[in-house]
Amino acid sequence: MSRAFSSDDINKLKTLINEGVQVTQEVTDLKEGLRDTVKAISEELQIKPATINKAIRIAFKHDRSKNEADFQELEDLLDAIGHQS
Repeated sequence: MSRAFSSDDINKLKTLINEGVQVTQEVTDLKEGLRDTVKAISEELQIKPATINKAIRIAFKHDRSKNEADFQELEDLLDAIGHQS
């Protein structure tokens, strides 16, 4: 059974979908630009792109202390088993 939409509902849906497509394209373009910028800076500074991307994610999420705690737990585990780097 299909649902019947009023002409007002159809117009709202068309507008929403068209705007959604546009925003999705803009986000895709911005992500590609960021990826290119990260790649260029990482080559220039000789830093792995993954390291820069992780720093960006941590800064965005404001969860540096959580990551520090996770890393400390990992260091403690490796120390406990006597693993040297």
